[in-house]
Amino acid sequence: MNDARILVVDDESNIRELLDEILSEEGYDVTTAADAEHARAARKERAYDLTLLDIWMPDTDGITLLKEWAEGGSLGPVVMMSGHGTVDTAVEATRLGALDFIEKPISLTKLLRTVEKALAPRRARASRRTLVLPVLGPVGKSALMAGLRDEVERIAGHATAVVFAGESGSGRERCARYFANRGIRSRGPFVKVVGAGLGDEECRRILLGERGEPGALEQARGGVLYIRGIDEMSSGAQRALLEIMVRASDASGTAAAEQRLDVQIAAGAKPGIENDESFCEELFTRLNPVVVRVPPLREHAEDVPELLRFYVDVLVDAENVPFHRFSIAAQNRLRNYPWPGNVRELRDIVKRLLILGGDEEISLAAVEAELQSETTGVEPLIEQDLLAMPLREARKRFERAYLQQQLILCDGKVGRLAKRVGMERTHLYRMLRSLDIDFRRRPGKQ
Repeated sequence: MNDARILVVDDESNIRELLDEILSEEGYDVTTAADAEHARAARKERAYDLTLLDIWMPDTDGITLLKEWAEGGSLGPVVMMSGHGTVDTAVEATRLGALDFIEKPISLTKLLRTVEKALAPRRARASRRTLVLPVLGPVGKSALMAGLRDEVERIAGHATAVVFAGESGSGRERCARYFANRGIRSRGPFVKVVGAGLGDEECRRILLGERGEPGALEQARGGVLYIRGIDEMSSGAQRALLEIMVRASDASGTAAAEQRLDVQIAAGAKPGIENDESFCEELFTRLNPVVVRVPPLREHAEDVPELLRFYVDVLVDAENVPFHRFSIAAQNRLRNYPWPGNVRELRDIVKRLLILGGDEEISLAAVEAELQSETTGVEPLIEQDLLAMPLREARKRFERAYLQQQLILCDGKVGRLAKRVGMERTHLYRMLRSLDIDFRRRPGKQ
């Protein structure tokens, strides 16, 4: 589980947003700063396990800032970034204490590899302090989660490729790790490759390696190679993966490519990959995967109380945050929340509420305040004073909140919303306008 705090310092907003999204997706706690002034303020406010620092910035450049931190005795692990990097700049940054150097445009794989390498000493220290948690399957006592665990365990006994299809944040990687831990290659390594935005040449380098450095296929030998977002790989990367599998099969003279590569392939993808016309049909046929559906949290909301307890225990143990329990009213409120970000969103909310502290018991009011910050401009579905209103006003309040939350689940698509709530689209448009709901932008976004 990634819990490290990372500060990203870059004057280009698109770079900051991209790195924030990628690293947050990996589970890191990310803060961004647009310049040296904001970076200094961020580091005064809290300590960071790693800083990604741009060299070329308009006010104070990264090298100067690096010197400042080094001379002040507060450097910490720093990785430099630059779109105009030179060997001399990299050497100077390293001499001043930087751990590594990343050139722009930033390779996603290079970024994650560099971050993992930079944080490796911290993980080693943590492993000496805490017990290693067992690889747990999907958490929850609902019939849906019990069925998912059973399905994964059945498949794990076979030498087959598997695709875990579900929404972002639903727990696809947890399922993949559970599959690997329970499977025929449980003694082997579990290696992850991020498919999003992967090009064909980069795909070959990552899978096969370069300059004597082993690729992901070699690193995963005897174990499981997990491709996160296999459906988000470019068409060129999909073809490259197919070519590698075909070549391995031809060289061995047998058909089971994943065995000849001596890895078992697992992947995460959005729902419906088996019917996705943009995905390489030949690659899907070659993989011949078992597709396992990972349900969104809103379909097993009865598991929310157990998930809350689970993440409280994990976060208190792993991050030394203060223990708090959720009141029954708070738990019930969270069971009725639509969870557009799924289990990952639940974990993030639990973490923030534990850090904020306060009373020993997390109240309904604290949860409402947190949900309001999550979905700015979207009213809570359940108003505490609903019964105090006249029927017409209470109905209007409920309909507005109900449609706002449903619109989040439909990603702002009114056509999809009409099907979901069982209304004719023209009537729905009129209703949205009458309730003053802006359906032209996704709810919850500024």
